[in-house]
Amino acid sequence: MDLFQLQRRLVDYRASLYHEDFLDEQFSQLQDLQDENNPDFVVEVVTLFFEDSERLLNELAKALEQPIIDFKRVDAHVHQFKGSSSSIGAQRVQKACIAFRNYCEEQNVEGCLKCLQQLRHEYSLVKTKLESMFQLEQQILSAGGSIPM
Repeated sequence: MDLFQLQRRLVDYRASLYHEDFLDEQFSQLQDLQDENNPDFVVEVVTLFFEDSERLLNELAKALEQPIIDFKRVDAHVHQFKGSSSSIGAQRVQKACIAFRNYCEEQNVEGCLKCLQQLRHEYSLVKTKLESMFQLEQQILSAGGSIPM
């Protein structure tokens, strides 16, 4: 595949992420902060999001396995997850967190467990999509091209 085709594929792929609500305008703003002085800014921020998300998902699973669930603690983890997903523009993850917080307020164990599954699913999807996008960007750079904005 030549360089132009790779760049076209990246542009189309990125557009699909917005169209399918995986990403929102916040991700574009994050990309705007990247420049020659910090060419890996977006990858670094998103990698921190991945690490934080894995930790939060584990914390949530542990908290929901307790015989007596501390819904305030569960809600605090979900709130943190919502904030970090919002800061990178992971829209579907953020929406899953909003639903999750409603079940925390109601102290609905079943609802919280379902939301944890949904949150894991949405997080896994956006992680895979972003990793694919970063690999495509890397292919373009390795071929001597530049990343189209």
